[in-house]
Amino acid sequence: MDDLPDTSPPPPKVLALKLGLLAVWAILAFGSVYFARDLDFLVLGWPFGYWLAAQGVLLAFIAIVVVYAWAMQRLQPEDGAVQDGDRA
Repeated sequence: MDDLPDTSPPPPKVLALKLGLLAVWAILAFGSVYFARDLDFLVLGWPFGYWLAAQGVLLAFIAIVVVYAWAMQRLQPEDGAVQDGDRA
C-alpha cells in the first residue's frame, strides 16, 4: 500500500498559475467574441472578427498550453525525475 499516489493539494504557486492562465483563456475566448462586431474591417475578404475567432484564439490557446508546460517544468521538476531506487 506504499505505492499510492500523493493526494496532497498542489502548492499555491501552481494554483495561481492555473487561475491566471484560465483567466487569460476566458478573456481571449469571450472577449474576442464580444468585440468581434467592432472589428468590421476585411482581411483577405473575410471580416477580421472571423479571423480572430477562428485562428487567433486557437493560437493563443496553444500558447497557453506551452506556457503551462514550461512553467510546470520549472515549478515541479522533481515530479518527472527518476530516482535511483525507482528504476525497474
